[in-house]
Amino acid sequence: MLKGRKILIGITGSIAAYKSAFLVRLLVKEGAEVRVIMTEASTHFITPLTLSTLSKSEVLTSISDEHGWNNHVELGLWADLFLIAPCSANTLAKMANGMCDNMLLACFLSSRAPVFVAPAMDEDMWKHPSTQRNLAQLQNDGVRVIPVGSGELASGLVGPGRMAEPEDILTLCQTFFNEKQDLAEYKAVVTAGPTFEDIDPVRYIGNRSSGKMGIAIAQELAARGAEVHLVLGPTQITVADHDRIIIVPVRSAADMLEAVERVWDAVDIGVMAAAVADYTPAMVAKEKIKKKEGPLSIELGRTADIAATIGARKQAHQISVGFALETEDEEVNAQEKLNRKNFDLIVLNSLNDKGAGFAHDTNKVTLFGKDGLKKQFELKQKTEVAIDIVNQIAQLVSSKK
Repeated sequence: MLKGRKILIGITGSIAAYKSAFLVRLLVKEGAEVRVIMTEASTHFITPLTLSTLSKSEVLTSISDEHGWNNHVELGLWADLFLIAPCSANTLAKMANGMCDNMLLACFLSSRAPVFVAPAMDEDMWKHPSTQRNLAQLQNDGVRVIPVGSGELASGLVGPGRMAEPEDILTLCQTFFNEKQDLAEYKAVVTAGPTFEDIDPVRYIGNRSSGKMGIAIAQELAARGAEVHLVLGPTQITVADHDRIIIVPVRSAADMLEAVERVWDAVDIGVMAAAVADYTPAMVAKEKIKKKEGPLSIELGRTADIAATIGARKQAHQISVGFALETEDEEVNAQEKLNRKNFDLIVLNSLNDKGAGFAHDTNKVTLFGKDGLKKQFELKQKTEVAIDIVNQIAQLVSSKK
């Protein structure tokens, strides 16, 4: 299944490096052409000789050696897939911050191939906020993170942090290369992030949405072949370049509606993941409003309902997906919104669930469909949640053929 595939394996300093020998052996047995890069720290756990024997290729450990300069650019361009397993907390941090002090990192920064990382570290290191922040940054940059396992760790603790088993990584590689571009013939529009409703030149009404969930959905749609218009409200998140994602920056709810309406008739899929403000100032002051004694009253008017507007215009072949962020009567409110706005699918998440909602890298969702569908998922990284949502979208699209 992997015959002729070129897979570059990066190995970093971790006790889990011994698993890399089994991984290389499995990949070669499947017919893949494997080359290996090791950090200096990893050579204390497993020898380059072992890996060169198994891969049937020279193992590189530095940018230069007695034979001269090792071309990291050429190696990065050679690969169909760059797999870093194990990936230590140290290497994760360097990757997330663009550091380049060894051959492995030079190849990472030069590679045009998809990159997978299989983290391996102790439980406390895995759970540390800085590690989770680095993982989130890499995922936002397009790096795919292979979930860690849970079990006995080198420290004697029992918990998450184990590198995924070689057999599971092999299956992931097989799935990746056989993955259908099941949305290649489709066009989508995705809204993401907040909207800012100006009060005056300085102040605005907004919310805490980061845009992470919508961006992850746009990236997953594009990865599966769709052409995506990402209508993106103000956010600090940097969206990784993708030749099938067109970013349309907007500020207000009115701007977002205009951008969506401009493309709606030409798309097959609409995902309304943005946290659109419900109200906007009736008048925007031309100058900064000065502080005065006593209260300040600002008259607010309703913003246009983007989801309801496109729902009313939805054609037979089109799929629309909405989101419901709730704090009470979650399922009832989500089902009501599903019907009222003519969605085919609605994604419910609750602010009562720890780790879900705004400003998190994780989310916990339940999907509801018009056909009575109800699918509950555990707390996951938003990139993994995006896969679950797009899988359901793909099924809906297929049913309309």
